[in-house]
Amino acid sequence: MLNKFFDKFKSKKDDEETKNTEEDLQQEELEISQSNENIEISEEVNDAEKVVEEKNEKSETDNEKYQEQSEEIIEDKEENKEGFFEKLKNSLLKTRDNISNKIDQVLANYRTVDEELFEEIEETLISADIGVETTLKIVAQLRDKVKLNNIQDPSEIKNVLADILKENIINDKIDNNLNVDDKTIILVVGVNGVGKTTTIGKLAMKFKKDGKKVLMVAADTFRAAAIEQLTEWANRAKVDIISHKEGSDPASVVFDGVSAMKSRDADILICDTAGRLHNKKNLMNELNKIKRVIEKEYPEAKKEILLIVDGTTGQNAIIQAKEFMNATDLTGAIITKLDGTAKGGMIFPLEMELGIPVKFIGIGEQVNDLVKFEPEKFIEAIIN
Repeated sequence: MLNKFFDKFKSKKDDEETKNTEEDLQQEELEISQSNENIEISEEVNDAEKVVEEKNEKSETDNEKYQEQSEEIIEDKEENKEGFFEKLKNSLLKTRDNISNKIDQVLANYRTVDEELFEEIEETLISADIGVETTLKIVAQLRDKVKLNNIQDPSEIKNVLADILKENIINDKIDNNLNVDDKTIILVVGVNGVGKTTTIGKLAMKFKKDGKKVLMVAADTFRAAAIEQLTEWANRAKVDIISHKEGSDPASVVFDGVSAMKSRDADILICDTAGRLHNKKNLMNELNKIKRVIEKEYPEAKKEILLIVDGTTGQNAIIQAKEFMNATDLTGAIITKLDGTAKGGMIFPLEMELGIPVKFIGIGEQVNDLVKFEPEKFIEAIIN
């Protein structure tokens, strides 16, 4: 279909060029007969036509190149889809060992379902960084379901537990999708060392691959080399970046970024921010100042405030999330470094207790290893 479209387009353009050439020749003959001055004008016109033809040829080449790139992207997506679940399972191996395998060990010690069994399951979930409050809720639901369905065989408990986990994080209250169909400003927050800069770079490349025009803002003006690191990612992703010198007012940098977004008609603006430790209230106040600037300068744009947390920190990530919730309205979270930790269970209290939807998870160092969080596949990968 695309080939037919290009053939039709090329045929139409050739006809137009032929028609234009005939008209130009007639005009040129008339001008030659009039004066030498008109000959010079005709030569200038011909030069201009040559430039236009070169531009048209370049446009055709660019269209062919874009078509080839689009086909490559489609092939990449199909290849990634085939082995995605296996890669996810392998990346979450430590978390699966900490939950699924330990549950198996507990169940193997019982021939009937009793209160002692529930208590051991409770201890196992707490040790897997699911947290006390969330674990108590899960085990209470497990007791109710087991009683309701008159389950006596311990071997059936694991499937019931998996269903309960799915019910708690797959529902209408939690939207794990990051919708960037409209003009979107993403404010990225989190403490130092969780991988904010790297995550921003990967997001920019992902959005650009999806056909979006992306702009970065280096508003982490306090950390040494933060601007340089984000600039490197911008160059790698081939997107523009707005930055000031080190020590500048972050809100001013964001102001310039929002202005550039509007003037350049960018689809997505991703703003880096300083690593805000949860005991530094002045930095939290700075975050609110940035929010006010964004709301004032581009009220009609969609706003996302994404918290980046390090999956290896387990329950400490929940403490960080609570502090950021006190300072701003988080719309989602991205969990990094899940491939190297047994503490992936912290996703459950993040969603069940705090109500923060997880948008992406990091399961490796490569760009494609920042993947959309799919709750059902995640649970299947850690409880098999």
